[in-house]
Amino acid sequence: MKEKVEKAIEKIRPMLERDGGNVELVGIVDGVVKVRLQGACAGCPMSQMTLKNGIERLIKEDVPEVKSVVAVD
Repeated sequence: MKEKVEKAIEKIRPMLERDGGNVELVGIVDGVVKVRLQGACAGCPMSQMTLKNGIERLIKEDVPEVKSVVAVD
């Protein structure tokens, strides 16, 4: 599953980089993907919306067994 999630993140990364941000896969536990938002994404007030409506939605499309995506520090 980790490999599939990493491939999905690679598809998302260019969108985040355009806005000065990035995302790093921290780990996966029981279908919950843990990511670290970096750059402009880390302090952005819209980061939760980006996380749920962007990153989580796109990862779930590619990897249906993912239950959710959460940000960690």
